[in-house]
Amino acid sequence: MWKSTPASDAKPMSTPTPTPSMPTPPRPSLEPARSKDFASEMAHIGKSVIIRGELSGSEDLYLDGEVEGNISLMDHNLIVGPNGRVRANIAAKEVVVHGKVDGNVQGNERVELKKSAVLSGDISTQRIVIEDGAFFKGAIDIRKEAKSEPKREMAAAASAGAAYSSSSAQRSFEPKN
Repeated sequence: MWKSTPASDAKPMSTPTPTPSMPTPPRPSLEPARSKDFASEMAHIGKSVIIRGELSGSEDLYLDGEVEGNISLMDHNLIVGPNGRVRANIAAKEVVVHGKVDGNVQGNERVELKKSAVLSGDISTQRIVIEDGAFFKGAIDIRKEAKSEPKREMAAAASAGAAYSSSSAQRSFEPKN
C-alpha cells in the first residue's frame, strides 16, 4: 500500500512553466502515394473489408482489404495496398501492387510491383516496373502502344509480305531446266 510522506504533502502544486513552442515537424501522410496521372479523388477499401464477387468502378481505387473474384477498372487506376489480398483477375489502366495478388493482371498502360509485392499470375501491359525484393511468378506479355500510324505501317508491311510470299511461292513452282 502506498503512503504519502509529509514532505510530499508539503509541496505546493505548481503549474508547468511554458516552454518556447517549437514547430512540430510534418507527419508523413498515410495516404497512398499518387502520381500525377492519378486523379485527385480515389475510392478507398480498408483492410477490414472483404469483397467476394465482381468489383468494377469509374474512379481510381486504393484497395487495402481482401477481394475474391474479378476487378475491372478499365479507364482507371488500382493500387493494392500493403495489407491488400487479392484472389482475382485484374484489369485496369494502371496497377500498382504493394500487397499480395493471386491472379492475372492486365494493365492497359503500366503495372508496377513494389518491393513488398507478391504476385502469382500472368501480367499483360505496355510498361512494367518490378522493384528489387518483389516476388513474381508467372509470364509477362509486353504489348506495344496501339496508335493509328503504326497500324497503317503494319498493314502495308503485311501486304508487302504477302506479295513477297506469293511471288516466292510462284518461283518455287517454276519448272527447273
